[in-house]
Amino acid sequence: MRYISTRGTAPALNFEDTMLTGLARDGGLYLPETIPTFSREEIAALNGQSYEECAFRIMRPFVGDTFTDAEFRGLIDKAYVGFGHEARAPLVQLAPNHFLLELFHGPTLAFKDFAMQLIGQLFQAALERNGKRVTIVGATSGDTGSAAIEAFKGLDNVDVFILFPHGRVSDVQRRQMTTPSEANVHALSLTGDFDDCQARVKDMFNHFEFRDAVGLAGVNSINFARVLAQVVYYFTSAVSLGAPDRKVSFTVPTGNFGDIFAGYLAKRMGLPIDRLVVATNQNDILHRCLSTSDYKPDGVTPSISPSMDIQVSSNFERALFEAYGRDGTAVAQLMDELKAGGFSVSQGALQALREEYDSGRCSEEETSATITQMSASTGELLCPHSAVGVKVAEEQRDTATPMITLATAHPAKFPAAVEAATGVHPPLPPRMADLFDRDERVTRVENDLAQIEALIQERRR
Repeated sequence: MRYISTRGTAPALNFEDTMLTGLARDGGLYLPETIPTFSREEIAALNGQSYEECAFRIMRPFVGDTFTDAEFRGLIDKAYVGFGHEARAPLVQLAPNHFLLELFHGPTLAFKDFAMQLIGQLFQAALERNGKRVTIVGATSGDTGSAAIEAFKGLDNVDVFILFPHGRVSDVQRRQMTTPSEANVHALSLTGDFDDCQARVKDMFNHFEFRDAVGLAGVNSINFARVLAQVVYYFTSAVSLGAPDRKVSFTVPTGNFGDIFAGYLAKRMGLPIDRLVVATNQNDILHRCLSTSDYKPDGVTPSISPSMDIQVSSNFERALFEAYGRDGTAVAQLMDELKAGGFSVSQGALQALREEYDSGRCSEEETSATITQMSASTGELLCPHSAVGVKVAEEQRDTATPMITLATAHPAKFPAAVEAATGVHPPLPPRMADLFDRDERVTRVENDLAQIEALIQERRR
């Protein structure tokens, strides 16, 4: 299995090098040269299997010879042993033919754990085998950072630096990043928004002298291994509801497009998905683009669903690469136009996108109202991101086809928004009960590339 860049000029890599590299040297994102497909019989055979067994079967074709079967099975088992639910990603019914996929039973209470816990195991195994050391730098709108720190803290051959937007994550999200005491993890609170954090990370990857000097590696959803791990729960949930003999649809609250692109991959692999619905909050650039063809950032407005407060969605580049017939030159041109203020998707590519994705928008008031309504009608407490998905799903779903809405975080990560909508303060799980008693370690940084690079050079071990 070989991986190619969305911008067409970086060399093709195997799975291990793709995983450890993260962002291609031409600035693009990696995708497999060919996407493996599963037969109806292979999909049906997933029914009744453990989540770990399904993960092995679904991801194995992408890994090539990087790991033996026994190694890969062992790493998957280690990745998910700490999850708080035997099913790992259980389904809960909200209404006739509308289901919630709970993706918040991992160690940091967010869907990012499904990928990050596995990547932590894969990185550690690969680095120990080849004697390498890496510096992981990531940007987070709230959940990726804590998941990365949880996965890599204490490892001998990894230093972790996470940039998050100062004052724009919830208190729980911030403390999950700033309270770990391990010397190899560093939380950097950056003056700016998530797009600024993400831009500085990309700048570091494109500064090749720095990148090579510190052994830079990325675990944001620019890393294909992140997206691959998220493909698994599309299969497990769909099979639970009757696939492959029955089509299902998915609604995904998303800002950076990685989670819903995993659904696209699942569909390409043979999973009978009817519709993939992009659910956005008031920072609705993805919905606007799919509606009008224009992708033009107009500034981030802080919301009660902060992990979706994004205007530059990294993984949308992968969707554009597919929509433009895998034309790397065309994608590179669009990304250059984005730096200058924005771009318009061609009519043919827009039609291709619309054939794969629907979209909807949820305002702040609608988000709160959905949390209130779901609590009253089902007893389910939704985090504000999951509520965005549920509201859009309810508007767009076809009652004849099962709709699965992805619940991306535990309500306790956003207690103020949930309590304001329901009067209920969602408690943290017992293992996190002392989170607000722990000491914080955090460094304030300005939105300045040279300052950030100097700090990383100084702090790495």
